Amino acid sequence: MTTKLEEAAKQDFTAELSEWIEAFDDVVAADWEQGSELLEALRKRAHEAGVPTPSELTTPYRNTIPKHDEVPYPGDRAMERKVESLIRWNAMAMVHGQNKKDAGIGGHISTYSSLATLLEVGFNHFFHAKYTSAGKEQPGDFVYFQGHASPGVYARAYLEGRFDDDRLKNFRHELRDTPGLSSYPHPWLMPNFWNFPTVSMGIGPLNAIYQARFMRYLENRKLIEPTERKVWAFVGDGETDEVDSLGAISVAAREKLDNLIFVVNCNLQRLDGPVRGNKRIIDELEGVFRGAGWNVIKVVWGSDWDALFERDHTGLLLRRMEECVDGEYQTFKAKGGAYLREHFFGKYPELLELVKDMSDDELALLHRGGHDHTKIYNAYKRAAEHKGGPTVILAKTVKGHGLGSAQSRNATHSEKKLADDGLAAFVKRFEIPIPEAAAKSGTPYRPAQDSPEIVYMQERRKELGGYLPTREVPKIDFKAPGLEYFGEWTAGSNKRAVSTTMGFVSILRHLMKDPVIGKLIVPIVPDEGRTFGLESAIRQVGIYAPEGQKYEPHDADMLLYYREAKDGQILEEGITEAGSMASFTAAGTAYVNYKVPAIPFYMYYSMFGFQRIGDMVWAFADSRGKGFLMGGTAGRTTMLGEGLQHQDGHSIVLASTVPTCVTYDPAYVYELAVVIQDGIRRMYEKGEDCFYYITMYNEDYAMPAMPEGSAEGILRGMYKLKPASGEATVQLFGSGPILNEVLRAQEILASKYNVPADVWSVTSYTELRRDALAVERWNRLHPAEKEKVPYVLEALGNSAGPIIATSDYMKSVPDLLSPWLPSRLVTLGTDGFGRSDNREHLRRHFEVSAEAIVGATLSKLARDGKFKAKAAQKAMAELGLDVDAADPARA
Repeated sequence: MTTKLEEAAKQDFTAELSEWIEAFDDVVAADWEQGSELLEALRKRAHEAGVPTPSELTTPYRNTIPKHDEVPYPGDRAMERKVESLIRWNAMAMVHGQNKKDAGIGGHISTYSSLATLLEVGFNHFFHAKYTSAGKEQPGDFVYFQGHASPGVYARAYLEGRFDDDRLKNFRHELRDTPGLSSYPHPWLMPNFWNFPTVSMGIGPLNAIYQARFMRYLENRKLIEPTERKVWAFVGDGETDEVDSLGAISVAAREKLDNLIFVVNCNLQRLDGPVRGNKRIIDELEGVFRGAGWNVIKVVWGSDWDALFERDHTGLLLRRMEECVDGEYQTFKAKGGAYLREHFFGKYPELLELVKDMSDDELALLHRGGHDHTKIYNAYKRAAEHKGGPTVILAKTVKGHGLGSAQSRNATHSEKKLADDGLAAFVKRFEIPIPEAAAKSGTPYRPAQDSPEIVYMQERRKELGGYLPTREVPKIDFKAPGLEYFGEWTAGSNKRAVSTTMGFVSILRHLMKDPVIGKLIVPIVPDEGRTFGLESAIRQVGIYAPEGQKYEPHDADMLLYYREAKDGQILEEGITEAGSMASFTAAGTAYVNYKVPAIPFYMYYSMFGFQRIGDMVWAFADSRGKGFLMGGTAGRTTMLGEGLQHQDGHSIVLASTVPTCVTYDPAYVYELAVVIQDGIRRMYEKGEDCFYYITMYNEDYAMPAMPEGSAEGILRGMYKLKPASGEATVQLFGSGPILNEVLRAQEILASKYNVPADVWSVTSYTELRRDALAVERWNRLHPAEKEKVPYVLEALGNSAGPIIATSDYMKSVPDLLSPWLPSRLVTLGTDGFGRSDNREHLRRHFEVSAEAIVGATLSKLARDGKFKAKAAQKAMAELGLDVDAADPARA
């Protein structure tokens, strides 16, 4: 096809350009989205013709939606301003009053001051508490609030009558006689109110993206009905410096998540100063999001700027705006109208002429777009109606808006209370009907429930389905399968060598086939499915892909080919532990957010779990999440060949710090089966707010059948696996594959040194310690009662001799029991950096081999006077132990 470009280039396009622009204006006037499609078609045609087109990642520094495209504001703006003012006051009074009576208790007032209008437009017109689909009530919108804005959310709930005065006055006082309010959004602390913990920077945006994706996953798998439900994430512009905030935005565009709306509160200020003092953060973020494929809507200037733009026929006002950087914009707002006239408008005489009829006070009150109801409403409306991808709204605001001398200043983030004159000025500006004394003391104010303001806000929430945020845990009828259901795995492997990872995948496939709970299983893996042996599961249930599989895989002619499907069950996340954890969070809280008791199993390299996404695990616990973290290729010596960066010797230590994380280190598949069965029962049948971390290993060995009566010990943390052939004088503890080294050590001790030893499988040092601590606390608080005995001592009973505990983890794992086994316990573990080698050499290096266990046992017996010291020293040489080798903890 010829383009005739050479002939066209010789023509004068002046007249035709005017016609083209006029025709384009007609298209835009009829439908702005059609105008966008037309531009895209022209750009595509230009590319086909070899004509380079300029990149347009940023647009002029003004509002995306022009005034002539705005729809009228549907609410009562005067009434909404009154409501917003009351919320502003109560938010500030809550923090100010608390710091006045309890100095240093903290809290934030500036973030909400900048965010108030953005939230109120949402609360009054967009945030649905529920939807109706197919005649059934469905959950409503999800709102990820900026964590530092929590006082404003509390203040709104207070006006709605959800909190009384005492509750508000006990902000950050959670340990008093009267229930208080948590510092930030914490579902663990306020389980009937908050949905999502968001104050740890970057976690809210990242989780919001994967929440929107998981919503589509549930819809495509027919587990929930499709609705117009949205995920709203309110993000600070400074928060976007956190890698997690922007690191996954391409996921949202790639999967066309038009149920996702980011609202970036661009108040230009972080803790110590401007976010981008020498540039403009809105321009930067526009380029980033637009480049990633998002629909970008800028809300930069308020309606009072519209008249100035209309009177400026030369474009000089916009030019001046684009000359300024954010550091200057902060100064303009902080220093008032006269300064603005001189230093902004005063650069050009024409601009001074433009504002000659405005007073300094009027100039000072010129609004930024994020404080303008109409501008925000139109941006939200367009975002909610946008199809085919996610939307980000970049709203320019003032940090500390309305706080007088505190607004826009570097210290505003840390502002906890205002001076008396500042409080009086605030009350006057926002017309709060309270006396001066009440203002100075930070007294909350709530009009009568039949007042016009309260009636209005209640009516708006009623129309949108109820209050937000609200967390309601539905009653779900769930019956966990009994242990007999797992009989195939408790029976052993019949001498066939398998790994606990292979055993787990077999259990997982069986669960997914179950006619009752199979559809609720959510396997999650970060691009390691084949490593974990999931090929058969991929063929069985498919990998989730919202557009299905558009290609024929190269292995389509094989039985276990790579299969993607729109209703696929496996979430294969690619190389992203953070994204995988965000999916785990969405699935693990689906029981409350979607009324679907999803059971997630997230499989990953154990080394890349807690240490990489520990903050997200903590937030998962805060969210009261449920599910199974499966730490694959676990242990420091079982993952041969990989070396320092991959060999895990400390994930159990990190897992033990999370209060609701139940941790197990099983050696055998039957132990794994018992733990998984009990986990499903506890979390989903009994409704316990906990989750599991279970290690899985890639070492193959024969799996024995489950010993009779061992189930209780497996779950409580330990049981005697193999008694000594005679009366034991030593107790040997083992976990994971190292248990096999312990069993070999038992044989060597008995046959070569005539030392009989009992062998114990310790499935969870963490659970043993938690039980012991609970018993210790009870005994301490009940001195007149008979002492209780912790399970570890109850299980050991009258067993004699020292205890040699060996783990493929750091020595601090068995050391968790040292307070209750003070003189008996000797620990062997894998402290230090990993190495690339095979298991035999790794275990010799870290001194956790059977020979090292024997050596440690004889040494302890010698120290206790139960074995000749010279014989023990001689045994070291016989066992091939290098007594002069470097300490592996420091090597």
